[in-house]
Amino acid sequence: MKSIRFRLLVAALAVTLGSAIAKSQTADVAPPPPMQGRGFGMEGHMMGFFAKYLNLTDDQRAQMKAVMHKERSTMEPLMLQLHQMDQQLKQYEEGTYDETKVQGLVGQQSQTLVQLKVQETRIHNELFQLLTPDQQSKMKEFEANREARMQQHMQNAPATPEE
Repeated sequence: MKSIRFRLLVAALAVTLGSAIAKSQTADVAPPPPMQGRGFGMEGHMMGFFAKYLNLTDDQRAQMKAVMHKERSTMEPLMLQLHQMDQQLKQYEEGTYDETKVQGLVGQQSQTLVQLKVQETRIHNELFQLLTPDQQSKMKEFEANREARMQQHMQNAPATPEE
């Protein structure tokens, strides 16, 4: 159980750090547009990929799109909140650094990431339940293969050079 929490924390910190670095490398850009037309999870190209890979019926596709549309109002504020926190953190990267304020913002951001992951997991479960048993098995196999590739990639990653 602690291992899963630790992995979630490490992933959240990696996303936060990566976002901060990426944002510091770009010029000032307007905030991203709302998720209309592009989204999270099973929308966009991922929906097409899984629809084909799992041989989804038209009814299943329609049900999944309805779930995603319904959940948009839950996910958008969380994603916007993360974006705003990234913008607030940027001022401490480029201006005067205040560790106490940064820790407070990162603490808020981690809570938002927890909420986001809880919602994503609930949504993915709802989508998974729309699959037939055969499709569920195929999806589990796909995820297991993906995890094996990730493990292989991590084992083959070069060690960090010592200074």
